[in-house]
This record gives sequence, structure tokens and C-alpha cells, in this order.
Amino acid sequence: MASMFSTKGRYALRIMGDLATHPGWVSLGDVAKRQGISRKYLEQVVSLMHKAGFVESLRGKGGGYRLTRDPSQYTLGAILRAAEGSL
Repeated sequence: MASMFSTKGRYALRIMGDLATHPGWVSLGDVAKRQGISRKYLEQVVSLMHKAGFVESLRGKGGGYRLTRDPSQYTLGAILRAAEGSL
């Protein structure tokens, strides 16, 4: 199944999963370390999630990213569409 989606789509799912399991503000650096993904690439992918309204950001010390709603309200399809466009 994973080969059916682009790297961007797979990483979007991993970012959203990571944020779902770590409540509160989470730094992108921490996500990058846990997921073993380049921070630079994560910035591009999380930007797509932000534009879709799936995450919100807070700058500064103690800031980072967090989900805008309960994790159960997201679907894999919605996340993949936000990352890859039309499926």
C-alpha cells in the first residue's frame, strides 16, 4: 500500500500520527528526530497540512505544531488528498 503513495503522502501520514500521539505543541525538530525524516522536507509537508487546516502553529519558545481537532476526526484519505492533491 505504501508504494501507492508519494513520499510526501507517506510523510504527511507519519507527521499527523506523531502529532496525534504527542498532545500539545510539538517542535518539528522533535518530529524529525522521532521519524528519521529531514526537517527541511518535513517543513514542506507540514506546510501542506497547515494550509488544509489540519494543524496550527505557534512560533517561539514552547511553540511548534499541534492538531486543530481530535485525531479521530481525520481520515487517511483527507490527509493524503491534502498532501498529494486529488487521488
